[in-house]
Amino acid sequence: MPAPAAAAARGPVRRDWRGGRPFWGGLLVTLGGAEILFTLWAPLPVLLHIGMAGLAGYLVPVVMVVCGLLILFNPGQRLFYSILAVLASLATWVTSNLGGFLIGMLLGVVGSCLTFGWLPDQPLRRGRQRREDRRAQRRAAAGA
Repeated sequence: MPAPAAAAARGPVRRDWRGGRPFWGGLLVTLGGAEILFTLWAPLPVLLHIGMAGLAGYLVPVVMVVCGLLILFNPGQRLFYSILAVLASLATWVTSNLGGFLIGMLLGVVGSCLTFGWLPDQPLRRGRQRREDRRAQRRAAAGA
């Protein structure tokens, strides 16, 4: 099987996986948590001297990353994870350098809102439905 045919056969499977879950919301929450973690470059001895406040600075973004991954891989519980992620994102304002200098916090809040508003099994939009119909007609004409 040539490479383009293999890629074409793989394409719809990837799209179906992404389409069956709040992909962009989970990705934004994960990226927001990762960005906040990268802004916290304090070494471990400094963290131990600071105490619980320093630990919260690392714990809250880790919760964001875990929530983002759970949104991607367990979309059935997306509402709980999105509420937890938005609370963790807002908590980074206090605990983690103003929410990773606002970027990580905003990524987390937007991703959480996208996840909360995502609905499974909704009908395709008109333009997307037309494209899918044209693809089906082309496949039927190529197969006949």
